[in-house]
Formats: sequence, C-alpha cells, structure tokens
Amino acid sequence: MYALFILSVTACILLALFYIRLCLDIRSICNQLREIQRGSHLELTVNSRQRALITLCRKLNQVLSSRDQSHIQYEKAERRLKQSITNLAHDIRTPLTGASGYLQLAEECVDAGKREHYLQAASARLIELEDMLEKLFLYTKITNEDFVFSGGSLKSIPVYPLLENCLLSFYTQFEEKGITPELLFSSKDFRVQAEEEALRRIFLNLIQNALVHGAGGFTVYSATSTFNMGEVEPFEPAKVSRQTLCLRETPVLVFENPVGTDNLPDPAQMFERFYKADSARSKSSSGLGLFIVRELMRKMGGEAEAELQGNMLRIILRFSA
Repeated sequence: MYALFILSVTACILLALFYIRLCLDIRSICNQLREIQRGSHLELTVNSRQRALITLCRKLNQVLSSRDQSHIQYEKAERRLKQSITNLAHDIRTPLTGASGYLQLAEECVDAGKREHYLQAASARLIELEDMLEKLFLYTKITNEDFVFSGGSLKSIPVYPLLENCLLSFYTQFEEKGITPELLFSSKDFRVQAEEEALRRIFLNLIQNALVHGAGGFTVYSATSTFNMGEVEPFEPAKVSRQTLCLRETPVLVFENPVGTDNLPDPAQMFERFYKADSARSKSSSGLGLFIVRELMRKMGGEAEAELQGNMLRIILRFSA
C-alpha cells in the first residue's frame, strides 16, 4: 500500500509539473503573439518537446507568414491604385484646363481669326476629354464579371470595310502627321467572329494608340494561325474533341507601327490598366486603351498580344474560329 501511495503521489507531481510546463509554454506563445500584434516580425518558438505544441507553433507561423504576404500584396495594390487614380485625375484635368484656357482667350480676343483658332483648340481638348471619359466608362463596364456577349451578338464580320471606316475618322490626324495607312489583306472579304461595336472600339483604340505613341507609319495586315481553341471555354463545342479544337486555323490581325526609341513600351505590361511608356505622361491618354482592347478580345473568345522588334511594335489580335 505504501508503494502504491508513493507511486500515486509521484504521478500527481509529474502531472502537476506537466500542467505547469504546458501553461508556461502557452503563456510564452501568447506573449509572442502579443508582440506580433504590436508589429513584430518574430517567429513563434517553444521550448517544449510536446509534439502537439511544436506542430501548433509551426502552423501558426505558416498562417502568420501567409498573412504578412497578403498584407504586403494588399499594400502594393493599394499604392498602385492610388497612383493610378492620381495619374488619371491629372490626365483628365489636362485637357479640361486646356479647354478652359482657350475659351478664356477666345472671350478676350477681338480678332475673329484668332478667336476661331482658340475655339477649335478648345473643342479638340474637349474631344480628348470625352474620349477619356468614354474609355473610363467602358473600363468599368467590361471589368464587371456579369458583362458577357450573348451568343447572338457574335457574328462573322468583314474586317476591311469596318477598319477602313475607322481609319477615315482619323483622316485629319494622319494627314497632319504625314502618315498613309497601309492595309495588306489577302482578300477584302477577310472575316472574324466578333461583336461589331466591340470590334469597332478595338480598331479605334489601336489606331489612336499608334497616332499618339507611334513614330510614323501604320500597317494592318491579316493572317491565320493555329490557335488552341480548347482554352476558350465559351466557344468550345460540347461534342467536339479537344484534339480537333487544337488544330483549328483562326484569323489573325496585326497592327504594326514604329515607336520612338526614347520611350520604348514594355510588351509584357502594355495591356495593363493605366500603363504608359511615357513616364512624364506628357501625351493626353487615359492609359486604358490597350487594356480595353485585351478585355474585349477575351470577352469575344480571342486574345491580344504585343511584341517589339527593335523599334517596331506589333499588336496581334487572335480571333476565335
């Protein structure tokens, strides 16, 4: 009986010591977590040999590391968004301020010829502003997850006449820059599967991009290429094998123009929202034109890419078959 009593007492003492050690370890973890809450980046440690506590510390460290990474990414995204809003506000303010200044000059001018010149300049600035606001509205529209083109709106559209019409709307700008656009099509009946107004906006954005950022010369040509249609879910027929889809020939349009060597664009970033190669932002632009091009192409089941060889920029549009 005496031996049993000694064993019981010893067991109670060991359990008490284990409990005290466990409480100390938990308290240590809580103190470390409080330090982390105050901004410390220390890693949780525990002196215990208990596997459960060691595993708990390891899992907590993983959670904290993931939280830190998410926080860093959030802060970077927030800084980019604030900078983008600041840049966009500046870009919108520039033509607005210019139009206001020209209107004031027109009011104070007594010479009819100069007054007409000032009014035309003010009108041009307001047109720039209208284009920026239209792109901003379209940007908010197409980035909405609910925005889709219905099956009936996607049709086989002849490209040549639509592109020709878009180029004519920039006739004055091309004439001022001394540029004669070249259209190289194997057939004027070259067609793509698209929504007509979306395709028109894509063409207008690409032409405007070439006029604003190009260094003379503008060529558009057609081609075909092998395109993995299996990656384009909205157009994947349910009963056609993926191997057949991967071998489909699809229409391609290439918009080509030289760019200045002082501010070469980065093809990897060109389709990002608010991207501008001109760090001084001296040219009136929303920075949304190419982003809208890519998103509209994706909404229609295609893709937009960019490549730069020397100072020759190519925007490649791959349409669904």
